Amino acid sequence: MTSTGAAAIALQDRATLWSVGEISASDVVNAACDALVAGLDTPALRILAACTRAEADHDVHDLLPPALDELGLTVHPVACEASQEAVARALARRMLAGELKPWELTFRIHQRYGHELPLTERLAELDDEYAILEDDDSTMDRVDAEVTVEAGRLAAHPRVPAEPTGIPS
Repeated sequence: MTSTGAAAIALQDRATLWSVGEISASDVVNAACDALVAGLDTPALRILAACTRAEADHDVHDLLPPALDELGLTVHPVACEASQEAVARALARRMLAGELKPWELTFRIHQRYGHELPLTERLAELDDEYAILEDDDSTMDRVDAEVTVEAGRLAAHPRVPAEPTGIPS
């Protein structure tokens, strides 16, 4: 079973990624279900988790903010730097969980932010390295390892409360 803290981070990550079009609304509903199973429980979270896949695309927009608010979680406005950093951290955690390959992480970050976001500059540089690699497995392995280290650095700063609210006493 996932800890409540990990479930809160996962829900916030999914909300952040959904807000920028990286994942579907049904992925957010799945994260809400996982949060309930992990022990987070609020009225708005229950309503969000009860959405069907057919309802998710229409209803998540309205149901997500109160669910996050009840848990003490936030999703920043899309255009601000805090949101960009949250997206980068969420993508890094997805890569570390095996949901993305290292080159996919660097490509998405580089495509989305170029070299403009200081937090992700090293990942953009590593994407440039991937672009010039030839069929040399040792060089690819070195770049993959550097990406993994950088992803770990990003993921170490989740920016969610240490103890999310909504935990049953």
